[in-house]
Amino acid sequence: MLPMLKGGLMSIEAAMASLKPSERKVAQYILEHPQEVISLSVQKLAEFACVSEATIIRLSRSLHCKGYLELKMRIAGDLSQSLLPTETYQEINANSSIGEIIKSVTNNNIVSIQDTLTVLSPESVEKAIQTLSRARKIGVFGVGASGIIAEDFKQKLTRINRWCEIGTGFDAQATIAANLLPGDVVFGISYTGQTEDMIRSLEVAKNNGAAVITLTRFGSNPVADLADIQLFTSTLEKSIRSGAMSSRIAQLNVIDILYVGIAGCHYEASVTSLEMTRQAVQVGKRNG
Repeated sequence: MLPMLKGGLMSIEAAMASLKPSERKVAQYILEHPQEVISLSVQKLAEFACVSEATIIRLSRSLHCKGYLELKMRIAGDLSQSLLPTETYQEINANSSIGEIIKSVTNNNIVSIQDTLTVLSPESVEKAIQTLSRARKIGVFGVGASGIIAEDFKQKLTRINRWCEIGTGFDAQATIAANLLPGDVVFGISYTGQTEDMIRSLEVAKNNGAAVITLTRFGSNPVADLADIQLFTSTLEKSIRSGAMSSRIAQLNVIDILYVGIAGCHYEASVTSLEMTRQAVQVGKRNG
């Protein structure tokens, strides 16, 4: 029995801004007629949306589906779970009470993680974990708010004795990237996927033969386009202010998933390293 796939409608919503005009046209038709679309052939959908069949195939691939059939299966999964895209994020305004702020911020963080589950590929996560586990060196890149996520990942990897360096600005990123070799990995974190300094640094690492893994918002973007392994988060907030909060929570959730997976690949050694680092920190505090 095939697993019930889902996340088609959420993927369309998240990727809408990055789609080409013709792809956006058919995407809008799908969002307006999801129940109808799951029973349509590619020829009929092309006719109703006034686009070519090739456009529908390109849209499916832009949404990281193997083809139109998988996209329909994901939409059907959404409908079976009553996951029609609706505005579930709650904006924060100047007149909000403390109670409203608590509820809206908590709601947004929960929704951000739930949305990410629909666009985070288990296959890509597995590949990322295996690649990071085998890496000789790991460079972790992030700028601004994403730099905080990078710091968290670096700290976690260090605790389980994985050799890594962090770059939160172009000079540091470029220096790390220039010294990476085949068998090494660079992990780039950028919510927008548009960070120019990171794009240049990832290109250096890629040219040196290092594997490139990225974590960005869902959709086509320059950072993700450079990756050998693409990981995505999904946040649909309309406000830039709220986007910097819940997107961070979604990114941290993905980092935790990777960390647990990597630690599991070297379970005994990871447990030993965690205990050794815990004891070292305690001794340092007592002596301080």
